[in-house]
Amino acid sequence: MPNTPRNRLGELERAVMEHLWSTAESHPDGLTVREVHDEIGVQRGLAYTTLMTVLDRMAKKDLVSRERDGRAWRYTPASTREELTSESLHHTLGELAGDTRRSALLHFLDESTPEELDELKAALAELEARRGPGPRDRSA
Repeated sequence: MPNTPRNRLGELERAVMEHLWSTAESHPDGLTVREVHDEIGVQRGLAYTTLMTVLDRMAKKDLVSRERDGRAWRYTPASTREELTSESLHHTLGELAGDTRRSALLHFLDESTPEELDELKAALAELEARRGPGPRDRSA
């Protein structure tokens, strides 16, 4: 996966994404810069124009989608939290070569709690059930 700006979220971008994800169901048409500012900008003491610039840059990175609503833009997440997290994990692991990737995964698993390991095992079982029997060639 290419090293794109989409794979790296800054702290403010992450806060904006979290707010958009948490309000997606109640605001399916998205939020305006004003609405995002009223929630995030006011708490952080940010100028309205700062949030406007951040959302514009996020749209250029394809992190958010935007549609005109009169004179304003409405912003929605371009992908789900899970999709973006998966993309970031794949990107990070993709930068590592064979043994290094395996070592990183083993280290991650070694640092996991028993509950997290149970969740991973359940997720693997679900994936195997969806894919069905037989070996998978990931290069195809």
